[in-house]
Amino acid sequence: MKNSFQSRDGMELGNVNQAYENDLGQREAQHKFSLSTAVPTISAQTEKGNLGEVENVTDNQDSPARQQWTNGVEFLMSCIAMSVGLGNVWRFPFTAFKNGGGAFLIPYIVVLFLIGKPIYYMEMAVGQFVSGGPVKAWAVSPALKGLGFGQMFCTVLVLTYYCSLMALTVFYFFQSFAADLPWSTCDRDWDMCSDSKKTEGNNSIVADVTNYKSSSELYFYKFVLNETDSIEDGVGTPDWRLTLCLLFSWVTIFLVIVRGVKSSGKAAYFLALFPYVVMITLLIRGATLPGAVDGILFFITPQWDKLLDPIVWYSAVTQAFFSLGICFGAIVMYSSYNDFHHNVYRDAMIVTTLDTFTSLLAGCTIFSILGNLMHELKITNIEKVVQGGTGLAFVSYPDAIAKFDIVPQFFSVVFFLMLYTLGIGSAVALAAAVITIICDQFPQFRYWMVTLVICTAGFLVGLVYITPGGQYILTLVDFYGVNFTVFILGTIEVIGIAWIYGVDNFCNDIEFMVGKKLSAYWRLCWGIITPVLMIVILLYSIVTMKPETYQDKPFPSSAYAAGWILFGFGVIQFPIWALFAVIKRREAIKSAFQPSEMWRPQNSKTYEEWKDFKEKKRRELEIISVDESLWQKFVRVYFDYSPARNRLETY
Repeated sequence: MKNSFQSRDGMELGNVNQAYENDLGQREAQHKFSLSTAVPTISAQTEKGNLGEVENVTDNQDSPARQQWTNGVEFLMSCIAMSVGLGNVWRFPFTAFKNGGGAFLIPYIVVLFLIGKPIYYMEMAVGQFVSGGPVKAWAVSPALKGLGFGQMFCTVLVLTYYCSLMALTVFYFFQSFAADLPWSTCDRDWDMCSDSKKTEGNNSIVADVTNYKSSSELYFYKFVLNETDSIEDGVGTPDWRLTLCLLFSWVTIFLVIVRGVKSSGKAAYFLALFPYVVMITLLIRGATLPGAVDGILFFITPQWDKLLDPIVWYSAVTQAFFSLGICFGAIVMYSSYNDFHHNVYRDAMIVTTLDTFTSLLAGCTIFSILGNLMHELKITNIEKVVQGGTGLAFVSYPDAIAKFDIVPQFFSVVFFLMLYTLGIGSAVALAAAVITIICDQFPQFRYWMVTLVICTAGFLVGLVYITPGGQYILTLVDFYGVNFTVFILGTIEVIGIAWIYGVDNFCNDIEFMVGKKLSAYWRLCWGIITPVLMIVILLYSIVTMKPETYQDKPFPSSAYAAGWILFGFGVIQFPIWALFAVIKRREAIKSAFQPSEMWRPQNSKTYEEWKDFKEKKRRELEIISVDESLWQKFVRVYFDYSPARNRLETY
């Protein structure tokens, strides 16, 4: 154990890094991407002996001058805009309500501290340290490079259907300017329909939901989506109105990111702050309505017996995981544009805490309005009016707004504008992550050209989601191509950093970068708690997995087969690239899992300082690890404590 641990340090500190010492003045002009399979190698010798061979390829040259945020506030605002998204508004309130109300906060906060915050901070630190996107970051272990490409695939899938949801918000936004909200009354072609703005006599109608549906629900499914009864009826053609709305969304994304962080950083102030203005406005309005308090109580009243249900804990994990946007590459990408010594710890804590606060604020806002809807319909069970996901945003909430006596159009406009702003903030980050990966791999490509190609392709692919069968496809893609896939890749990501590169190595790098030692909390989470919990959760999800359905309707076998193909394509990126890395290093396979020469600060002066810092750590380790037991090593690695450190005084 001791020798292998020292070998990793030696690999970083030995003569292998001489490849950089003789050409520091020349590398700025060498940025040509090469696909050559020739692998010239140099021997790595240290005091401990030969540690193997590491390739010296063109990928290991310095990158061109990289854009940086104008200031740290732009980075923080961008992370807030990315992490605080649609999931906070239409997923968290319903998830919390269905899983114990106020009691759900206990498992959610526990999971946030044991999984959410550690992974968020880890990804921020990785991106800032290597100054590269989600693929380049895996210079820490080249065999795991496929994780970056797998996450890129998931990000592309999310981005395409995310923008289709934004197209729906754009459509509702413009429809909200009508003299009468179009979903407030029934169309004469809709059978068994109840007007949303009509309250008298609706109690009996709502009680018999199998026969009657609100006009807001029928408006969404029959008029906006024009949804088919089954995916077997075919996908259909894109709706021209939603096509224009989808185009509008992609044009907005293009304009925000066309100049990289220089333009997106400026937009981040509005994208991050405006949703809070709207949410607070809606909460104030909702709190003044009859029944609002009852609605909020339904949301926060704890059902303590739910804490013993493993489904509740699993729901907390998935909510925290996807609410923060971890393991999609966007966090790594944003932090890669930071100054190397930026205090990324502070920002990680602010964003993860604010994300939780936003979820609670959104929950109170949504349920105050739904409480009023419950009051107007004279019912006592809020489950009659609450739906999850898109149903909450485009059915339940519009239904409630339609019953407002005072300017319902205004509250509808600001609500859907808020949703659109939240969506843009997340979509911009996802698109920029994909663009950064491409530009990192092919630096000769112009950023704006890559942006134009990605936005155009995203628009064309997104057309499938605004067809009559689009929601069926979205459900399949979301479950098989994204949720399940990215959780597997995220589990391997944590294992790669914590167990392959090593907690001690990673913490030393962060200590050099931010100038502070890391506490036992971070070391224990990264090294033991987070990866073990994610493995357990992954196994639990596999054991309890059921075929995905849409509105309780199963898919045909061919649809499930297509879903598993998507899943396979995302996951197989990991073993394919791992095999490729091993083949390239078949004379020293172990080196495929050890840091390449690109795992380092990209600034030459900072790089020299880092080498000195790591050399000091290596010498310190040689002294304190003499006759070290396994238990003493555990305490040293995870608690950063060793009684043997006093030997350094005589060294």
